[in-house]
Amino acid sequence: MPEIVSSLPVIALWAGLGYLAGSVPFGIVIARAFGLGDLRKIGSGNIGATNVLRTGNKLAALLTLVMDSGKGGFMTLAALWLAAPDAAQVAAFAAFLGHCFPIWLRFAGGKGVATFLGILLALGWPVGLAACGTWLVAALATRYSSVGALVAAAAAPLWALTLGRGDLLILLVALAALVFWRHSANIARLRAGTETRIGQK
Repeated sequence: MPEIVSSLPVIALWAGLGYLAGSVPFGIVIARAFGLGDLRKIGSGNIGATNVLRTGNKLAALLTLVMDSGKGGFMTLAALWLAAPDAAQVAAFAAFLGHCFPIWLRFAGGKGVATFLGILLALGWPVGLAACGTWLVAALATRYSSVGALVAAAAAPLWALTLGRGDLLILLVALAALVFWRHSANIARLRAGTETRIGQK
């Protein structure tokens, strides 16, 4: 954990801002802008980039990936610049919760992988790049986005320790646990052999 230097009102402010930013459902917004319909009624029903990709529109999926990762990264960087590292970690965690449990969608959101990676890149880009590389290798090797997400989430705390960012350990363990929880249905489908592969509509 970083040194606690921010006051409670400051922490509360960044928690609120982080949650609201994370709650913006860019996947749904972009899918509608591209005329792809209601993303919650397509494929897995998830609001993230992987499900947008199942529509066959690669540009829409890329934009969703960028925006979902960007909202977590932006709020984290904003808190780093305007407050302190402790507030940044709170903003990061709140942004992740916002994506997974957005108030605008009655708390039924995404799985948080892109937001998770965006947060990592903002908090410590070497750790973020290592986690992104881990996701890419695992996803390409298995053709399952969910496997890439789970492996990257599990590896992130280890990368933080390896790269000298022990101050991120508690946050990354908490985020990794949430990623696994949000992927419980995917884990069940992987065990059953029914999980959808990357690019499969």
